[in-house]
Amino acid sequence: MTAALHPDELDPGGQIHFSGAGRSLIEEDQIELTSVGVDIGSSTSHLLVSTITLERLDTRYVVTGREVRFQSEIFLTPYAEGNTIDRAALGDFIARQYDAAGIAPEAIDTGALILTGVAARRANARRIGEIFAAEAGKFVSVSAGDALETLMAAHGSGAVALSEQGAPVINVDVGGGTTKIAVCVDGEIVARTAVDAGARLVVVDAGGRIERLEPFGARHLADAGHPLAPGDVLGDDARAAMAGRMADAILSAVGGAAVDGFMRLPPLGDVPEGARLVFSGGVSEFLSGGGGDAGDLGPDLAQALVLRVKQGGHTVLPARQGIRATVVGASQYTVQVSGSTIFLDPDDTLPLRNLAVIAPALALGDTIDPDAVAAGVAEALARLDLQSGETPVAVAVPWTGSATYHRLAALGRGLVRGLAPVLTHGHPLVIVTDGDVGGLIGMQIRSEETVPGAIVSIDGIALSEFDFIDIGEVLRATGATPVVIKSLLFPTE
Repeated sequence: MTAALHPDELDPGGQIHFSGAGRSLIEEDQIELTSVGVDIGSSTSHLLVSTITLERLDTRYVVTGREVRFQSEIFLTPYAEGNTIDRAALGDFIARQYDAAGIAPEAIDTGALILTGVAARRANARRIGEIFAAEAGKFVSVSAGDALETLMAAHGSGAVALSEQGAPVINVDVGGGTTKIAVCVDGEIVARTAVDAGARLVVVDAGGRIERLEPFGARHLADAGHPLAPGDVLGDDARAAMAGRMADAILSAVGGAAVDGFMRLPPLGDVPEGARLVFSGGVSEFLSGGGGDAGDLGPDLAQALVLRVKQGGHTVLPARQGIRATVVGASQYTVQVSGSTIFLDPDDTLPLRNLAVIAPALALGDTIDPDAVAAGVAEALARLDLQSGETPVAVAVPWTGSATYHRLAALGRGLVRGLAPVLTHGHPLVIVTDGDVGGLIGMQIRSEETVPGAIVSIDGIALSEFDFIDIGEVLRATGATPVVIKSLLFPTE
């Protein structure tokens, strides 16, 4: 059985219903969802179809099983003039994969559309979004910059989960244009960086002539002693030299050093001793004996990395996902109902859909420092590449302690300061706490802080980073509101 949950599908009695006619949430003890994860990047695109099993536990559903039903072929992302995505060619690829999986678009219950690199540019994101317009309400759409892609790759490859089982793990996601590196300790990502090094910085035709050469590819070639240009032949010596140069840059960054002129994020700095390595991304397919001829340096870069890893005596663990590390987190739904102490101003603000959740690290002791709260919120926005404020968000607040005036006032002041980029774009201030203080926080902020737009503050809901939420209209019978939580589901063992 399949079902899609929608918070606005309420009958006059306030019941939440699935898309299947006559099926009420409270009548379902087990649900199966058909979930699709789509990863469209600068170099490659692919998708994955899963069946996710949810079972009811008290007031929410929990994931009890996940089975991968179909993994698509790896498709070189098609481009038209002006370095823009070829929407028609990409749409044809998606349609072919749906056919191969034996699934119709209308049978999809939920999904995650992840855009990285060139694909995440505004014009390209709009073109890609048109392909999935019919399923827009079902798909979580994530435009991932370097910071977020690094986090997602580390979770999707299994490196974060592996770090809970022993020594620290460093995930090295080697893609077409960039390499993302994350240090994982005890199930947490403690540092991350990214460098301009990847297999498709140079692309050659069947005769070995350079067909496309990215600026950073030209710099790696020049630094390796082979200053070539499009139309030149990329000989074996130049291939090996460029691959070696990039492998050196990647492993220098893994060791915490700065690679001059090629850093996309600040360097790692001090790296834990004895850290094990996990490789993900497109180049990792060649490390495990897979991969194919795509006219790039994938095999050469993999070979250069293997040589240097052996020379350095590094321990390498197998990734649970390689090139599909970012797409493995296909979204799944859970449902919770908020507490009754919600704050909503104005009354017609709801419903809201697909709000990205930020989960800042907040020290909510007896005395709350508003500057520390603001800094924590700002860091959480940056971690998920949301610091521009263009995307609406919901902030998860893990409330503890008493609801005194001074604590509430300090928290509210810090939240408003930290969320300033979001609020100045006209988005609502959305606060979700697991404690019973939603109404109080909302009233405090509205009365004492300057918030130009709407305020929604709800409680009794537990959220995590990588969640997206829909908040339905207030249920007339209880004064609460249904909250649908769409999570990116990563390996945990």
